Amino acid sequence: MSSSHLAMWASPKPSLLPDLDSLSSCPRSPFLRSAPNPFHSPSRPSTAIHCGLRELRGRIDSVKNTQKITEAMKLVAAAKVRRAQEAVVSGRPFSETLVEVLYNINEQLQTDDIDVPLTKVRPVKKIALVVVTGDRGLCGGFNNAIIKKAESRIAELKTLGLDYTIISVGKKGNAYFIRRPYIPVDRFIEGGSLPTTKDAQAIADDVFSLFISEEVDKVELLYTKFVSLVKSDPVIHTLLPLSPKGEICDINGVCVDAAEDELFRLTTKEGKLTVERETVRTPTPAFSPILQFEQDPVQILDALLPLYLNSQILRALQESLASELAARMSAMSSASDNAVELRRSLSIVYNRQRQAKITGEILEIVAGADALT
Repeated sequence: MSSSHLAMWASPKPSLLPDLDSLSSCPRSPFLRSAPNPFHSPSRPSTAIHCGLRELRGRIDSVKNTQKITEAMKLVAAAKVRRAQEAVVSGRPFSETLVEVLYNINEQLQTDDIDVPLTKVRPVKKIALVVVTGDRGLCGGFNNAIIKKAESRIAELKTLGLDYTIISVGKKGNAYFIRRPYIPVDRFIEGGSLPTTKDAQAIADDVFSLFISEEVDKVELLYTKFVSLVKSDPVIHTLLPLSPKGEICDINGVCVDAAEDELFRLTTKEGKLTVERETVRTPTPAFSPILQFEQDPVQILDALLPLYLNSQILRALQESLASELAARMSAMSSASDNAVELRRSLSIVYNRQRQAKITGEILEIVAGADALT
């Protein structure tokens, strides 16, 4: 089954439930009434369908098979989003330890006049936007939300009279910007099924070269932050220049580094899948105040800041993947519910027609018996 057919089932809105009339190519009869659809407005005139029992049985089987597909896709997405969450949490101690090291080095260098290129703040004339999208569809409005966020930011930059360039990450974003040649794109990058340090390094090398060569004065990262299974927020964070303390800051300069993660576990309750949530805060060992560095702190800072940049890009890719899988899980759940509703409506029409056929045959037998007597 093609993705264009599955997209019809993946709508999270009840109003997009496929109508029986749209699925039927059979001639319509004014003498038969179809089952009322509660999601249709009363002002719309109802048109009844008149199909043979064999055609209706085929349609019911088709809906049943589609329901099995969407339920399987939901379970696959649930398993993958769990692994994506674990990847985010497992990388947190490394990132937080880097923050501690950067903070303490910065404390020692407060009295020194040092020049670290990645933390140098320049007058902004041109901005690079790293837009992270997904590689696949059937995930509701996930890709549209981050693309609209990018379009909104581009409009703001045009209003301020600033130049911009795009670094597109993900097949959906690549296809969107390729169809719009008037938007300047520096590079197209295709993401993998599971983000790796190699993928993050490819993005980090590109933004690093743009910023160090002063082709751009600021780099912003647009991705979808994973909040919960039913909520994901498109966010914009300032990637470069980096904060000397190693914090994540939004476009307004407010540091918004995440402190907690919400994990979920799929369980069964009364024969149905349920979700148990728990909040996880990964402890980080305290940085020793008596620790001394053998090398020059400036050299250590030059080595750690690119590493921290890479880790933050990797975390954004992992959160974007978790958000995409959660959106796909929710979309497939809605598609399964729509399939159940459509199957029920078709079964009602099928049972009515079968009953009408049986009643008609009984009337014919009774009329024939009366004619003989």
